[in-house]
Amino acid sequence: MTQPDDVAATAGAQSVRRALAVLRVVATGQERGVRLTDVVSHTGLNRPTVHRLLRVLVEEGAVEQDSATRRYLIGGDVSLLGLARSARFPIRAIAEPHLRYLAESLGDTTFITIRHGADSVCIDRRPGSFPVKVLSIEIGARRPLGVGVSGLVLLASLPEAEAAEIVRRNARRLHALHVDPAELLERAAGTRALGYAYAPVGVVPGSRAIAVPVRLADGRTVAGLAMATITERLPNERVPGVVKQMQERAALIGAQAAEIARRRK
Repeated sequence: MTQPDDVAATAGAQSVRRALAVLRVVATGQERGVRLTDVVSHTGLNRPTVHRLLRVLVEEGAVEQDSATRRYLIGGDVSLLGLARSARFPIRAIAEPHLRYLAESLGDTTFITIRHGADSVCIDRRPGSFPVKVLSIEIGARRPLGVGVSGLVLLASLPEAEAAEIVRRNARRLHALHVDPAELLERAAGTRALGYAYAPVGVVPGSRAIAVPVRLADGRTVAGLAMATITERLPNERVPGVVKQMQERAALIGAQAAEIARRRK
C-alpha cells in the first residue's frame, strides 16, 4: 500500500523534473527569450501547468519575463549558480586558443560545443576576421542533440542504439523545430561514415557550417568543433582543406584534454 509520504515524494520529484524541463526550454531562447506557447509545445505539458511553473520560477529568480515582449529568459540566479562549477568545463579553456587560431586563419566564426544529456550546449565561440560574421549560436545555447553541425557530430559519436533512444526522447522538441527524427538519424549515420558534419545550408540563411569531433586517445568524443561562414566563402572545393585544418586543431584539443585527465587520476 502506498503511503502518503511516498505519494508526496513522487509528486515533488515530478514537479522538480517538470521545472527543469521548463528551464531547459527557456535556456534555448538566449537573449531573445521564449514564449509561453514555445514552452508548452517543447515540454508537452499543458498550458496551466507551464504557466504555474514559470510563475514560481520567476518568483525564485530562476526565470525572468520581459515586460515588453512577455517572453521568458533565464534569470540571474541560475547564471550565478553556474559560477560555482566554472571548473566543470576544462575543455573550454583548452579549446580557447585553438578556436582563436582557427577564427584568425580561416577568417570565420568558430564554436566549441559539448553534450549535456540529450542536448548539445555551446560553451565558447570566437568571431572571425572577415567583416561579415555568422553568429549562428550564442554561448550557453542549448539544442536537442543532433540539431546543428556540432550536435550532429556529437550524436554520430554515440552507439546507434543510444543515438536512436536520444532522438526518440527528443522527438517532441525536434518536431517543434521542424526536424524529422528519422531524417536526423540518417544524417547522423552519414556523419559517422564521413567523419565530420557539413551543412550546405546553415542555421542562418545564406550560411554554411562544418563541425569535426574532438576525441580523446581512447576514441571518446568529448566535444564538437565547428565553423560557420557565409555561403560564398565556403565553396565545395574548399571544404576538404577546412576540414583538415579543423581536424588538426581538434586532435590537439583532444590530446591536451586527455593529458589533463591523466594527471588528475
